[in-house]
Amino acid sequence: MTFVQIIDYKTSRQDDLNQLLDRYVSQSQGKRTVTHSIMGKDRENENHYVELVEFPSYEDAMKNSHLPETDKMFQEMVALCDGMPSFTNLDVVRDEHLNKLMVDKMFDEIAMKGNLGVIEEIFASGYIDHDTMKAEESVTGRDVIRQDVTMWRNAFDFTFDTKAQLAEGDCVTTVWSWTGTHKGEFMGIAPTGKRCTMTGTTTFRCQDGMIAEGWWHMDAMGLMRQLGAL
Repeated sequence: MTFVQIIDYKTSRQDDLNQLLDRYVSQSQGKRTVTHSIMGKDRENENHYVELVEFPSYEDAMKNSHLPETDKMFQEMVALCDGMPSFTNLDVVRDEHLNKLMVDKMFDEIAMKGNLGVIEEIFASGYIDHDTMKAEESVTGRDVIRQDVTMWRNAFDFTFDTKAQLAEGDCVTTVWSWTGTHKGEFMGIAPTGKRCTMTGTTTFRCQDGMIAEGWWHMDAMGLMRQLGAL
């Protein structure tokens, strides 16, 4: 179970504390079990900071706390703080990244299930599409998704399998594998009945709760070879 520790502290020496944390990261490289760290500054109190540190589990957090580098860093941190930092230990019972959920909806509901009505729900009206399989550098509008999904679903019975997914800032990148059976005409190629596979990545940029831009990269040449076009 994912474990999160919340560290609450006050300091007027944040620059020194940042340098301390940078040294700690360097010195503990290869030993730390931290997977994610976020630091926030209180807008109402300039000396008040909160840090959220994520670990794969409570056991990993304890292993990290017992590192000599961690103990040394904590002692130096206390010296830079106005008073003793407070700690809150949390077992994560629910973890939702809304942009990831929206992107998953694209692959599951729109692409694989063909629910085109969902396009209006999650794609911005001015959506910009970049696709390495197309001659145009970019295409604007929701219709490009509707047309692409219709074309692919008419040509193949297919599934997407997510291999990895990374969300950072407004962007979500999905590494996927695609498996499809060629049942209809595709780019001038008559149905072959062949079962094909393809790998690729898609990065979506989200804005105001909608998907605003997308970049598609895929092994199109490999797919065409499997269909006998090359």
